Amino acid sequence: MSSWATSSIETPTLAVSTVIFALRPNGDGCLQLATPLVRRIRAPFEGQWALPGGPLNTDEDLATSASHTLRDTTRLEPRYLEQLYAFGSVDRAGGKLAERVVSIVYWALVGADEADRAIQSENVQWFWADELPTLAFDHNQIIEYALGRLRNKIEYSRIAHVFLSETFTLAQLREVYEAVLGRELDPGNFRRMVESTGTVEETGERLAGTRHRPPKLYRATTITAGETK
Repeated sequence: MSSWATSSIETPTLAVSTVIFALRPNGDGCLQLATPLVRRIRAPFEGQWALPGGPLNTDEDLATSASHTLRDTTRLEPRYLEQLYAFGSVDRAGGKLAERVVSIVYWALVGADEADRAIQSENVQWFWADELPTLAFDHNQIIEYALGRLRNKIEYSRIAHVFLSETFTLAQLREVYEAVLGRELDPGNFRRMVESTGTVEETGERLAGTRHRPPKLYRATTITAGETK
């Protein structure tokens, strides 16, 4: 009889976790990337902060599991949800004696209006994505990976528009890019870049309630077949 047949092999637990990003004003009034975390109430890593997530139910697909866990833990229903990666190193759950856990990780984006409605309590809090404490499992590594994906994708897609209202100024759009990329952008160069992509169009209206000449309002153009979102 083979060693495979006689050995006791424990099946890994499948879990689904989600990295959520929102843009929130910091102490200087500037937008900064933030992510909500939940405090673990059981071992391993009891008391440490972690990503929202949980075991995969047998009657749910992956995206449904990610959505329902987010809704249950944070009350968030993201506008954008995409599968990120699978994380399954042998020791990620706290050592060789711990249960083996493989996590399918999603990343999500929410607008400021929705972020303000999220649960905030002793066990659910927002943290700046670039200023995290030591998290449970390998969740620091996971968030770093998700940040890299977001920063790469904003360079070639329309993903920045998820953080904005239906209409916006170019200054507001630039502020999103600056918050995500973590650096200032030249306004003139940014305007030329955006206008050359054809991803925005003027609405014919201007932003109301400003002292000086109101800036133009824009909206995202319709996505054509084959275009990256």
